[in-house]
Amino acid sequence: MTSNAYLPHDKLIDRLLDVVCVVDKDARFLYVSAASERVFGYRPEEMLGRTTFELMHPDDRAATQAIIAGINAGRPNTDHENRYIRKDGSVVHIMWSTQWLEAEQVRVGVARDITERKQAEAVQAALYAISEAAHSAHDLPALYQLVRGVIGRLLPADNFLVALYDATNDQLSFPYFIDQYDTAPGPMPLASAALTAEVIRSGEALLLTPETAGAVLDRIGPVMGKHALDWLGVPLVSDNVTIGALVLQSYSETVRYSERDKELLQFVSNQVAAAIGRQRAHSRLEFLAQYDQLTELPNRAMYLNRLQTALRRAQQDALQLAVIYLDLDNFKQINDTFGHAIGDQLLCEVGLRLRQCVRESDTIGRLGGDEFAILLDGISKQDAAIMVAEKILVALSAPYLLAGETLNTAPSLGIALFPDHGQDDIQLVQHADEAMYVAKRSGGRGFFLATNAFGQAATGE
Repeated sequence: MTSNAYLPHDKLIDRLLDVVCVVDKDARFLYVSAASERVFGYRPEEMLGRTTFELMHPDDRAATQAIIAGINAGRPNTDHENRYIRKDGSVVHIMWSTQWLEAEQVRVGVARDITERKQAEAVQAALYAISEAAHSAHDLPALYQLVRGVIGRLLPADNFLVALYDATNDQLSFPYFIDQYDTAPGPMPLASAALTAEVIRSGEALLLTPETAGAVLDRIGPVMGKHALDWLGVPLVSDNVTIGALVLQSYSETVRYSERDKELLQFVSNQVAAAIGRQRAHSRLEFLAQYDQLTELPNRAMYLNRLQTALRRAQQDALQLAVIYLDLDNFKQINDTFGHAIGDQLLCEVGLRLRQCVRESDTIGRLGGDEFAILLDGISKQDAAIMVAEKILVALSAPYLLAGETLNTAPSLGIALFPDHGQDDIQLVQHADEAMYVAKRSGGRGFFLATNAFGQAATGE
């Protein structure tokens, strides 16, 4: 039979944008209009004699067979959807309007390409999912995992990585890295020979295919890592600053990325960058609520919280702990003479030197101005606290070279012990503070150990 046996006005039908198909009961194409090349990628003569299931996406075959059974039983269907594999390997989404003609024993269907609509719906769903992920993920690694799953609904994402750039430290890192061949590289400067670094340096998306890779690599030079057949990277931009990149890689000839995929991934990356920005802002607010912004030491609230926790443990296990309270002699004079910027640098340096004087398990807090407090958790005797005080005295009394100026200052320290000088955090801090003022009134550059009667128990200089 010829196609005209079914559709005598096929020349008019060939002008339609939708595809008109006629298939037999075995789903074999008997007639296909000219629009098939635009929709399916095949010319009509390439489809004739083949079955619809040969060209259909494998995942949609079972559901489509059930629908066809109903159509063949006399129940027309005007809106069922499935996917076909185009001649170039891409996927096309089709909406069908189909009816069985009993007398002719054929099924007539009209296929409309709804790929753009489905992609738009997928993008909207992805944006919603990313927004949900940004609010539900407890940390950034969890967010990256969720984002990979979302991107995987739109594009092949077997090999996916997130790169972030810390401009302050010139450090490019890879907090999320899934690749079937390579492992995550260590931190590197932005000048490194990495494709990801090129995306961040340029602030522009980069697509490498076997056809374009040569020209791109000639321009940017040799790169590190295993060369993928297709490599797609887009920048993460937050507040007009490139903070990193999203990257997809393919080592398979059957998974290729296109300019359209680049646009889609960039669209998604904008939402990811906004989510990262919100997560960072939230983390920063949490940090500022607990840490001193200048020295990045625990603030008063955090210090007291850790002291309370340590006290509960000490009371339960019959342990000792110590609070050392200190401020800097003549700090106001330094501030007035050299300015607040130098004063701030001095406080940061004090914080660094204090960290070198205590254990990882101890806590240093900046309580305000030039006043600091140290929690020595789980000490065995008061001599341990005195040894730390002496160590701090030496460290903080050494000259400071700041902005070309040599500054000299020294601390005055007060020591209070649990359980000897207080049973709670308020008492211990108060007694250590008062002991510190005794040391200061005694000439400074020394320490004083509190007693219950606030008299002199031990001094050092």
